[in-house]
Amino acid sequence: MAVPKRRTSKTVKNKRRTHYKLQVPGMTTCTNCGEIKLAHRICKSCGHYKGKEVVGE
Repeated sequence: MAVPKRRTSKTVKNKRRTHYKLQVPGMTTCTNCGEIKLAHRICKSCGHYKGKEVVGE
């Protein structure tokens, strides 16, 4: 079994962990009503997707 010969320093450990972070979801504006919505999803306010009504109110 592999065992580290020396203790991993805080700097090395933190450099390795720099990529673990939250990402902001891709937001776009709805072409029908102009509200901000998640990309590739139905607009929650008007129910349109790609110019077509998907969810009736």
